[in-house]
Amino acid sequence: MATATRENNAATEQKDSNEQKGTGGQGAQPGQPQKNPRKRKLLLIGLAIVVILAGIGVWGWYEVYGRWSESTDDAYVNGNVVEITPQTTGTVVSIGADDGDLVREGQVLVQFDPNDAEVALQSAEANLGKVVRQVRGLYSNVDGIKAQLAAQRAEVKRAQDNYTRRRNLAAGGAISQEELSHAQDDLTSAQNALANIQQQLVTSTALVDDTEVASHPDVKAAAAQVRQAYLSNSRSTLIAPVTGYVAKRTVQLGQRVQPGTALMAVIPLDQLWIDANFKETQLGKMRIGQPVDIEADLYGSDVKFSGTVDSVGAGTGSAFALLPAQNATGNWIKIVQRVPVRIHINPDELAKNPLRIGLSTVVDVNLHDQSGPVLAQQPPKQASFSTDVYVKQLAEADTLISRLIHENSASAPGKTAQR
Repeated sequence: MATATRENNAATEQKDSNEQKGTGGQGAQPGQPQKNPRKRKLLLIGLAIVVILAGIGVWGWYEVYGRWSESTDDAYVNGNVVEITPQTTGTVVSIGADDGDLVREGQVLVQFDPNDAEVALQSAEANLGKVVRQVRGLYSNVDGIKAQLAAQRAEVKRAQDNYTRRRNLAAGGAISQEELSHAQDDLTSAQNALANIQQQLVTSTALVDDTEVASHPDVKAAAAQVRQAYLSNSRSTLIAPVTGYVAKRTVQLGQRVQPGTALMAVIPLDQLWIDANFKETQLGKMRIGQPVDIEADLYGSDVKFSGTVDSVGAGTGSAFALLPAQNATGNWIKIVQRVPVRIHINPDELAKNPLRIGLSTVVDVNLHDQSGPVLAQQPPKQASFSTDVYVKQLAEADTLISRLIHENSASAPGKTAQR
């Protein structure tokens, strides 16, 4: 049995030796070494084809899109921040809006204690009425002096006739020379009085010549005082110059504020734009009017905005910095500068997806259209942003002045008519 076991072990060892020899012999077969070089060659050819196709793709992308597009993520939403500042001193008694509130143009935002302004307005109104009546008196004086002038001329004519008659009588000896001398003195006195009245007429006429009550300088000066007092009274109520949203409210109830103090701001979110800071190396083909694709971080890639290049800055950001770089130093290092480019946003898209001032965006400018100018060629033809709420206040003041002049110029029965 031991002999059989040894024979089995020997057979097993012989089998393993044959398998090892078979394996080694298989690697030595003449046909096997030719397969690996061919496979490597095919792989290299495929890799070369892929590299060539990738290069062609990159070249095609650059020719079709890459060199006609410039993008930056150094772009932020900006807009008009309308500061609400008082023009007169006052104590705050009412605040009509808070941060985030929507306000309409002309809506009351802050109100001051109006008592002092109302008293000043009443005083100015009374003064205007008094001046109007005084000017009417000037016209009446002219009429009265004209009547005196006509009467004095008649007196001079009577004295002249009396003197002529007495001179003829004196020549025949009918009257004495003393009586003739008295007649001559009366004529001289009448003539002097006539000259005095004529001078008074010239002086009085000069005060009202070529004017009416409303256009008289004294009336216009008094009307200016009423206008100023009315505006001061109106400015005790601060109204919204534009429609927008309130931000930066700092005013508090009971606060005593001075002219120019920033109380709050109104931001019209329908008039926003983007300030994109492009590198100076990106501006070579950038022109005004080129289309822009905009993506805001607020909405991500789900919302796309469109716009156009509105203007290119007249200088780099560092040139207008509070502490501009001093390049004339020994340790100068060149840094690529950035130039702000203003981008107009499509208002319809902005109304559908509102943005906020200061939000981050990514802009992509399409440079294919090279017909636009590099810089603006014409000055603006109209104001880019304006309000007429203050003009309305002045119009109301003029209406009040016209009413006061009319009321104090109306004639009572038996008095001088209005001129």
